[in-house]
Amino acid sequence: MDKLLFGCAYYDEYMPYDRLAQDVAMMKDAHINVVRIAESTWSTCEPQNGVFDFSHVERVLDAMEEAGIDVIIGTPTYAFPTWLAKEHPSILATTRMGPNKYGTRQNMDITHPGYRFYAERVIRRLMEVSAHRKCVIGFQLDNETKYYDTAGRNVQLLFIKHLRALFHDDLEALNQAYGLDYWSNRINAWEDFPDVLGTINGSLGAAFARFQRGLVDEFLAWQRKIVDEYRREDQFVTQNFDYEWRGHSFGLQPMVNHFTAARAALTVAGVDIYHPSQDDLTGTEISFGGDMTRSLLGKNYLLIETEAQAFSHWTPYEGQLRLQAFSHLASGSNSVMYWHWHSIHNSFETYWKGLLSHDFGENPTYLEAKTIGRDFAAWGSQLVNLKKKNRVAILVSNEAYTALEWFRMGGFGARFNYNDVLRWVYDALYRMNVGVDFLFPESDNFEDYDVIFVPALYSAPDSLLERLVSFAEGGGHLVVTFKSGFTNEHVKVAADTQPHILGRALGIGYSQFVTPRKVTLDGLELPEAQTDVSVFMELVTPTTAQVLAHYRHPHWGKYAAITRNACGKGSATYIACMSTPAVMEKVAETVLRGAGLWGEDQELRFPLIVKRGTNDAGKEVTYYFNYAEEPQLVEHTHGPARELTQDADVAPGDTLSLGPWDFRILVEK
Repeated sequence: MDKLLFGCAYYDEYMPYDRLAQDVAMMKDAHINVVRIAESTWSTCEPQNGVFDFSHVERVLDAMEEAGIDVIIGTPTYAFPTWLAKEHPSILATTRMGPNKYGTRQNMDITHPGYRFYAERVIRRLMEVSAHRKCVIGFQLDNETKYYDTAGRNVQLLFIKHLRALFHDDLEALNQAYGLDYWSNRINAWEDFPDVLGTINGSLGAAFARFQRGLVDEFLAWQRKIVDEYRREDQFVTQNFDYEWRGHSFGLQPMVNHFTAARAALTVAGVDIYHPSQDDLTGTEISFGGDMTRSLLGKNYLLIETEAQAFSHWTPYEGQLRLQAFSHLASGSNSVMYWHWHSIHNSFETYWKGLLSHDFGENPTYLEAKTIGRDFAAWGSQLVNLKKKNRVAILVSNEAYTALEWFRMGGFGARFNYNDVLRWVYDALYRMNVGVDFLFPESDNFEDYDVIFVPALYSAPDSLLERLVSFAEGGGHLVVTFKSGFTNEHVKVAADTQPHILGRALGIGYSQFVTPRKVTLDGLELPEAQTDVSVFMELVTPTTAQVLAHYRHPHWGKYAAITRNACGKGSATYIACMSTPAVMEKVAETVLRGAGLWGEDQELRFPLIVKRGTNDAGKEVTYYFNYAEEPQLVEHTHGPARELTQDADVAPGDTLSLGPWDFRILVEK
C-alpha cells in the first residue's frame, strides 16, 4: 500500500432517504478515504432473473470518484435473492439440521451448479460496471466465507469422489484408516456409502469437515478466477475472514482453513475483528486476529471490518476508538474500516450501530473517528507497511480443532474446546509483550523461529510430529501442551506410549489422564491459589525430562505436570494440564529466558502493551498502549525517536506518561 486506508462499509441501498452528498461531505470531513460497497445487495442489483440494475453501485462510484475516495467492490454472493430461492429451492443447503429455509444469509450450498451459474452471472455484470473505474482499488470475494454446513447429497457425492482418490479406490484401506469395523460401520461397496451426517465415527466425521473446508478454498479460487478476467494489475483481491464467535471474535475458525484459502485466492489477506469494549477492552482480540491474518501470506493485511459503536455494551469510552485503530496498525494492518457508516433503520442488524447513529448526525464516536482520519493522513507514510520480525510462533491446526470436537468426552467437557487452549497460550504471550506469528501444518518456515508453542495438537500426521522433533533437535525450543501427538491425521489413536513421536523430544510418557478435582501445582514458585488445575490433566512420568512442577494431590502427586527436556541442540517443554494464566506466563517466561528472548519489553506487563516493527524507511516504530482506566508510566528503552501524538523528541531513558486508554507512537530518528 502507498497509504493507510481509513473507511467503512456504505450501503446506499439501505438509506431511508437520498443523502449521498451529505454522507460524502461528512466522510471527507473525517478523512475517510475508502468505502466498501455492493457485497450484500444481490437482490437490488438483480431484482428479477436476468434483470439488472446497478444504479446504486454506479451513483456511489460516481460520487466517490469525484470526491477522491477509493472503493472496494464486494461480490454479492453471500446473500441471494428471493426469486432465485423460488425458482431453484435446491440451492438452499441441506445441513445437519435439515433443509434450510430462506431468510437468513449464508444459507446456500456453495457447490450447487445452479447457484454457481447465477453467482457467476451477477459477478461478471458487477465487474463490467465497476472494474474499470479509477476509484476501484480492489475486490472482496464474498463475505466471511465458510462452508455454511452444506452437506446435501451432491456434497456427499463429491466427498465420496474425494475419498476414492485419497485411498486410490481401496475400500479396505479406508475401513482400516477410519476404524469402520466398529459397530458394523464397515463399508464394503462404494455404492453403499451412508449419509455422513449420521456417522458416529470421529475419523470419518473429521475427514468430512476437512473436505468441507476445502470447498471454501475452491469456491474463493473460483471467484478469484472470474474477477481476474476484469481487474487491473493494480487492483487487489481480498476476503474478510472471521473467527470463532463468542459474542466477539475469539479463536480459530473451524469452518475455513484460513491459510489454504488465502493462498488459493487472495493477493492480500483481510479480516473482520470484533472485540469487547468499555471496561473489557484489552486489545487481545485485536492482536490475535491481526497476528493470525498477517501470518497467512506473511505480509501486511487489511482490517476489513471492526466495530464503531455497534452494540450498547460496545459503545467505546472516550479515547478507545483511537486506541483500537492504532492497535490494528501496530499488528501490521494497512487499514481500519468500520462496519458500518450509518446505523440502519430496520431488519436484523438495526442495533449494530455504525459511525453515525440513526439520526445521521455527529456524535462522540464519529468525532473521534475524525481525529483518527486526520492522524492517518498526517502520519500514514511513517506507519504504513509495518514489518514485524518475530522469533516466537504458535502452531495452529484446524484438524486438531475438529478432532477434539469429536472427543470432548476424552476429558474436555462440553463447554471447553481447542480454542480455549490456544487462547490460554496466546493471551499469556500477549500480556508479556511477546511478539507472535502463527504457523500452520502446511507452513514451510518452522526454522524461522526460536520458539514454537504447540497447543493441543491432537490430530497430526507423523511427518508433522517429526518436523517438530527436528525443530528442537536443531536448536529450537518447543513448548507442547496436553492432548498433543495423540492421533494421526485420520484421528486414529497411536498404539504406543503417549505422546506419539513427540515423547522422544519431550523425554516423557503417559498412559492415563483424569479430570482434576481439588488439584493445584507444586514447584513453580507461585501462590497455590494461582496454580489451580482445571478441565484436564495427564499423569506424566518423565524418562529424561526435568520436572518443573508436580501435581499437589494425595494420589496424583507422584506424577509430573510440567517438564522440560534437553533435546539435541534445543529443548522441549511439556504442559500436561490446563491451569491458570499465571502458570502459562511462568512456563513461557522460563522458556523465553532459556532461548535468550527475554528483554525490556517483557519486563512490562499488561495493561501496558508494546508493539514494534519497521517502516518503509527502515526505521523502528514503537507503539506503547495503555489498556486501562488508570494512567501509566513507561520508560523508553530504545534509541532517539520522534513521538507522533505529542510531536516531541524522546531520548533513551525518557519516561512517557499515558492517560486512560491512551497510547504513544515513537518513530526512530
